[in-house]
Amino acid sequence: MTQHNDKTPPLILTPHDWHDYRLLDSGAGRKLEIVKNYRFIRPEPQALWQPHLDPQIWENDIDGEFISGAEEGGKWALSKNLPEQWSCQFENIRFFAMPTPFRHFGFFPEQSSHWQWCAEHIKKHRAKTNTPPRILNLFGYTGIASLHAAKAGAEVTHVDASKKATTLAFANRDHANMHDAPIRYITEDARSFCAREARRGRRYHGIILDPPKYGRGTKGEVWRMEDDIAPLLKTLKNLLADEPLFIVLTSYAIRASFLALHHLLADACAELGGSVQSGELAIQEHRHDADHERGRRIGQAIFARWQSNPD
Repeated sequence: MTQHNDKTPPLILTPHDWHDYRLLDSGAGRKLEIVKNYRFIRPEPQALWQPHLDPQIWENDIDGEFISGAEEGGKWALSKNLPEQWSCQFENIRFFAMPTPFRHFGFFPEQSSHWQWCAEHIKKHRAKTNTPPRILNLFGYTGIASLHAAKAGAEVTHVDASKKATTLAFANRDHANMHDAPIRYITEDARSFCAREARRGRRYHGIILDPPKYGRGTKGEVWRMEDDIAPLLKTLKNLLADEPLFIVLTSYAIRASFLALHHLLADACAELGGSVQSGELAIQEHRHDADHERGRRIGQAIFARWQSNPD
């Protein structure tokens, strides 16, 4: 049986090894960030505290600010000198950053904790079997998780229903000079793709999924996280290899705690053995002053992840 109980402490994962992204400060409902050489202000409802830095530091040389609008909308106020996109790097992978209409930058730095965790499992599998594990990245967006997994030694199938997202994923692949990486890109509704893969008997050693709260497939299929994630996980069980490595489930912007994902994934993996971890992905202020060796953390997403029992 999968090990899970309410006494297991939650994990709060913060990214490390970043040089091209930093959270400089936060407070009063905003956060101040650097993305490569550019400074941005974005809304942050969880930053109920006051900023540490001087107000002038917040206002000087800002390259862009996202101004919230009605409900969850809003728009960017951008400097005329800001390029449409620019190059960033994490570890040895280059990719493009850009201010998107959804207030983010085309990547999520907090997700790097999962990238590194998956890479450890991929490398262990290769060392043990001398074969590349097959990884399925659902709702793959701009594809950085796919690139990172491929760089670690996996064969990756990247699926996203958005043609625009897939185009960005191809651009990131080319920018990373990974044209020959073993990644196949599929533009399709995740549920339709997984059902077809199950019929074909395709199997994967690891599955990464970051589903939206709400979305539409290539043929207008409606996705609602609360209604559709449990049936999808049931299908995914049929896609796992005989000796699976992991499943990673992340969720943004839903009204639920990490416990909801924990028990959901534990139920789905109950017959597999192994164990489930869960908690929050957070970003942390980059501080150097003596009074605050470690900056404040801001939760960005909830997650649960299953792994097979270690040898």
